Amino acid sequence: QVLLVESGGGSVQTGGSLRLSCAPSGNNFRIDAMGWHRQAPGKQRELVAGISSSGSTMYADSVKGRFTLVRDSAKNAVDLVMNSLEVEDTGDYYCNADLKQGSTLVRGNVWGQGTRVTVSS
Repeated sequence: QVLLVESGGGSVQTGGSLRLSCAPSGNNFRIDAMGWHRQAPGKQRELVAGISSSGSTMYADSVKGRFTLVRDSAKNAVDLVMNSLEVEDTGDYYCNADLKQGSTLVRGNVWGQGTRVTVSS
């Protein structure tokens, strides 16, 4: 069952921006803690940014100051706002999240299917 969906990927030139979104697909799920990961072709998947259940955020050094996590309550989503994109940001971006129903954690370590980001010089 697909529980988590990423969207917003695309192709941009260096210096451009994209906004990725990670949202539960149904069952009244909401995201608790989550992280955005990316995988460049031929490379290992790496953690790019994360947010705790209390709202604390962290960012990889490579994206710090350029990427920002935003909880979008209207969409029941956590977005990754990406600015000043570089060729090195190219890859497939995945969200990984703990999902709650109400106050109860019902699913942990859920992966979405990914959205592709391509940055060209």
